Amino acid sequence: MLKGIIEKLFKTPQTNSPHQNQSISQAEVESIVEAKLKEHAAALETNQTEQLSHGRGSSLEEDYTLSAKQIEYALSLIEKLRDEFELAIEPSLLTIKDLNRLIAYNRYKNKGTLVNLVKKGVLARK
Repeated sequence: MLKGIIEKLFKTPQTNSPHQNQSISQAEVESIVEAKLKEHAAALETNQTEQLSHGRGSSLEEDYTLSAKQIEYALSLIEKLRDEFELAIEPSLLTIKDLNRLIAYNRYKNKGTLVNLVKKGVLARK
């Protein structure tokens, strides 16, 4: 066993394999890199379109439009604010996030939620 280890340590290196001796020209390297970049860009683009079509994007989850009943409920909540605020956009453009903010104000009376709706352009002060 010791003899085998000593032979491995002092063994002269073998000649390089033919694969290591090959050199690749600069043009070939550039073409390979370019092809990989295009492939990567195409993969990213398809992933983005799949996310948009399936609605899995994080920004899309917050911007779903409301159903008819939800719109009616949002309008009833805004009606309670008629002394200070009015709806600044079309009711059909309201989102779930907007409805959640209106519900939060109605439940906790937190003026910050109304300020956020004003900043977003959903509500306007009278």
